[in-house]
Amino acid sequence: MKADPKGVLTGTHTLSGNYACAEGALAAGCRFLGIYPIVPALEVSQRFLDRAKEVDATFIQMEDEVSVLAAVLGASWTGKRSMTVTSGPGFSLMMEHLGLGVMLETPCVIVDVQMVGPGLGMPLRAAQADIMQARWGSHGDYEIIALAPSSPQEMFEFTIKAFNLSERFRIPVAVMSDAYLAHLEEKVVIPPAEKIYIEPRRYYNGPQNSYLPFKRDQDFVPPMVDIGQGYRFHVTGLTHDDRGYPIMFEECQEYNVHPLVKKVRSYADKIVEVQEINTEDAEVIVISYGTTARAALMAVEQARASGIKAGSLKLVTVWPFPEQKVAGLAKKAKAFVVPEMNFGQVVSEVERCSYGNTNVFFVSHGEKGVENTTDIVAAIEQASQMKKTENRVIEYEGV
Repeated sequence: MKADPKGVLTGTHTLSGNYACAEGALAAGCRFLGIYPIVPALEVSQRFLDRAKEVDATFIQMEDEVSVLAAVLGASWTGKRSMTVTSGPGFSLMMEHLGLGVMLETPCVIVDVQMVGPGLGMPLRAAQADIMQARWGSHGDYEIIALAPSSPQEMFEFTIKAFNLSERFRIPVAVMSDAYLAHLEEKVVIPPAEKIYIEPRRYYNGPQNSYLPFKRDQDFVPPMVDIGQGYRFHVTGLTHDDRGYPIMFEECQEYNVHPLVKKVRSYADKIVEVQEINTEDAEVIVISYGTTARAALMAVEQARASGIKAGSLKLVTVWPFPEQKVAGLAKKAKAFVVPEMNFGQVVSEVERCSYGNTNVFFVSHGEKGVENTTDIVAAIEQASQMKKTENRVIEYEGV
């Protein structure tokens, strides 16, 4: 399916990350945005609201973030491609309904513009400390998909990608931005509508009285219908059967919940996406994601220029994690360097997936600026001088 031309602002523009996010959502066919205002995410809703009338989109401000995501889930069941955008404590408040959205298998997109916390923290300072919350923030067993853009161009493209993945797997998808990217202005190229692929919603095609909202296809994803079109069915967050009615025993729990995990894990090789540079001969590989990747790529270039065989593995998809790729590179590389704007989150996954085959250096990045390369380059130099050991994890303290 091609994009609706009404929502596509074809051309070359100078946009902030937040504005690019709004344009990506509109190009992807998003016609419902629910928000509770919070900085540094505010400009997404402002841009969407400015363009809502011309594309016949709905904008709603709720009384809190809990009700926001409830509205987004409900709008999705009426056939609207739906999104919310939040930050920090707002993301925390959405965790209950994130789990509900997973259980109800409701496609939608949640954009988290990460900031320094905990609590109210520093709203205008960038961080990457919500990455594990995106994966494990709600209760119970489930899988999630999360993308990490590093530029306004990627903010546009990854927002479209998030909608496509949400429709393909009938699941909420998170886009993990941050306060730096939110206000970073760069050139964004928006292609013509016919060049933008849009994943169509998988609709049920059969007798109305035979529709089962949670009857799965072979790929574990059930087809949907729009509420209000004459179908009679039940939707609940309780353990349920194919009809959506609560069935409270262990066999139904397994029948109901196991596919929520399998539909992501079984197709991880199709979901996971990374970008590699110079990993073929690299002794030290920098594994990064989001805006930290901007400094990581520059640091790799600087290290190469000084004679160190450095490479870059940038995570487009943080969740599901690229386990096989990291495991394969760990067998060849002398060390991984993992810079993050937090005190260590994805580095734990890198360590786990290295299986003791290489050193892992963690760099708590961003104190001297998101795009400052000094700490990453110093960690690369230190890593290049060490021998390959058994799963030695080193926290780089800075220069």
